[in-house]
Amino acid sequence: MSSTSGAADFGLPDNGLAFLGYLEVEKGYSPATVEAYSRDLRQFEDYLSQREASLDTPQDLTRDHVRGFMADLHRRSTGKSSVARKLSTLRSFFKYMAKVGLVTVNPAAGVRNPKQESHHPKALNVDQALALMEAQAGDGPEALRDMALAELLYGSGLRVSEALDLDVDDFDSGSRVVRVFGKGAKERVSPLSDAGLERLRRYLRVRGEFTQSLEQKALFLGVRGGRLPRRQANRILEKLAKLAGLPENVHPHMLRHSFATHLLESGADLRSVQELLGHARLTTTQRYTHLTMEKIMQAYDGAHPKAQADAKKKPRSGQRGKKN
Repeated sequence: MSSTSGAADFGLPDNGLAFLGYLEVEKGYSPATVEAYSRDLRQFEDYLSQREASLDTPQDLTRDHVRGFMADLHRRSTGKSSVARKLSTLRSFFKYMAKVGLVTVNPAAGVRNPKQESHHPKALNVDQALALMEAQAGDGPEALRDMALAELLYGSGLRVSEALDLDVDDFDSGSRVVRVFGKGAKERVSPLSDAGLERLRRYLRVRGEFTQSLEQKALFLGVRGGRLPRRQANRILEKLAKLAGLPENVHPHMLRHSFATHLLESGADLRSVQELLGHARLTTTQRYTHLTMEKIMQAYDGAHPKAQADAKKKPRSGQRGKKN
């Protein structure tokens, strides 16, 4: 859903709708990203309405309004990462208001982000990932679609939004790549594994069973013939995880994390993984090095003779400081 065609659904004042249109048209943000901004703005507008203020009078809004909103989120036990994202939304909104001349000061600029907990991406190990890719989902159209989607998430490291936004024309079987539009509409080319290529070809042979419409360009289709929704993609991964005997909390982004982690563990350089993931900053990709260092240290401690010798020298519990 676009912010321009579906503007009435956002329930926002005109300034908010104008901002969403700017994000979609000028910044090239995806519909899912625009909707996330809209939810944050709606929540802020609800807070303001209880204090006789509104986004439609941005010149009257102060830092106290923003800080009060942050405090309200804290009282509601909103997660720190969510609070930080909402604050980022407000900074962007007021920056746009300044751009169009409606404010001279950004009231969100001086408000600090909450201190974030240190979270590292969760990834499947190699055996788990292969078990998921080999899950016996069947040979029907839906099963072939589901396995093709899973291969793109793990074999090519796509974000689930990137995979679901693919059109048929974005797949080039001759050169074994897919053309991907990532965050900010940045285009990149992602290579396909042998399994990914074969499963996409098999799925495309039955794609017509979802719809006969020549106007439908989406690569992955739902049962009603429209573009496969994200919620359904989550359910697909849960089903495949169950078939593979894995924990049911496997989600699409976990496969992307696994893709990056397994590449680094196999010796791929950080810059190459950054390009494959479509990260704008190398620091984003560096999150995965923490996971690989843990693996490296475990392998060292378990196999290196010097590490084993050092372990034998360490005093056991209860022996530290014992005199002969």
